[in-house]
Amino acid sequence: MRLRPHTDPPTHPSGSLRHRTGRLAGTAAALAVLVGLGPLAGPGAHAADNPYERGPAPTTSSIEAPRGPYAVSQTSVSSLSVTGFGGGTIYYPTSTSDGTFGAVAISPGYTAYESSIAWLGPRLASQGFVVFTIDTLTTVDQPDSRGRQLLAALDHLTERSSVRGRVDASRLGVMGHSMGGGGSLEAAKSRPGLQAAIPLTPWNLDKTWPEVTTPTLIFGADGDSIAPVSSHAEPFYSSLSSSLDRGYLELNSATHFTPNSSNTTIAKYSISWLKRFIDNDTRYEQFLCPLPRPSLTIEEYRGNCPHGS
Repeated sequence: MRLRPHTDPPTHPSGSLRHRTGRLAGTAAALAVLVGLGPLAGPGAHAADNPYERGPAPTTSSIEAPRGPYAVSQTSVSSLSVTGFGGGTIYYPTSTSDGTFGAVAISPGYTAYESSIAWLGPRLASQGFVVFTIDTLTTVDQPDSRGRQLLAALDHLTERSSVRGRVDASRLGVMGHSMGGGGSLEAAKSRPGLQAAIPLTPWNLDKTWPEVTTPTLIFGADGDSIAPVSSHAEPFYSSLSSSLDRGYLELNSATHFTPNSSNTTIAKYSISWLKRFIDNDTRYEQFLCPLPRPSLTIEEYRGNCPHGS
């Protein structure tokens, strides 16, 4: 195991003012509690600071829990009713009282089906996102095709789906496993307006991604023999611009298929990344900075800290 996480040097000159502002806001919130005004926990209480914050103030236990504060509904999307991807399932917060939500589309990997990444649907949606887990047109589609399908799924979600009124089309992200993870990089490269990308044990023949401007968190697995981190996840991460908000989390005692079943470490840091960059919710910065330390589940973590976006 590596002795300590690697920290990229701060590379966002324009970020210093934002972070001083964020620290002042955090101090003000703390003072409010001290003088008896109470914690700013409700969604409405934060609206003046950040209209995209959803849900109560997070804790380690709340983002590690199997379900978050929102009840979740779901709707199936037939492959016959869409174009450009293979249909799937939309998971979304049942409540409409908090307005619209950010959204994320998730692709399975090579030869796999939506069911392989379905656990992420309700887990992320219960934290305040609309989540679209998809099937691809064929199970052998390559990463570039999967990237286009992720974007087609987001377009369907925001323009034609039955829940389009619940989605903020300006706050979108992508995730994917294996070739779907490679596809999430392709999608981020093609659509710079995406707010977050999370490749899970990604596979792609393209090893360099300097064009990506979307904040990207890459998960690798120390025991991955299908997409070894040395030839996939690590070079993908290293090729991202050093000026980008980026992270690399290598799972400890894990395999290529670890993302195919419920995993607290993947969920915890995916939620934090999506909240931080899709919702611009700096309440989740505490889980990403200081950088996570090596542990029983984390082999290593690299990234920039603090974040500039």
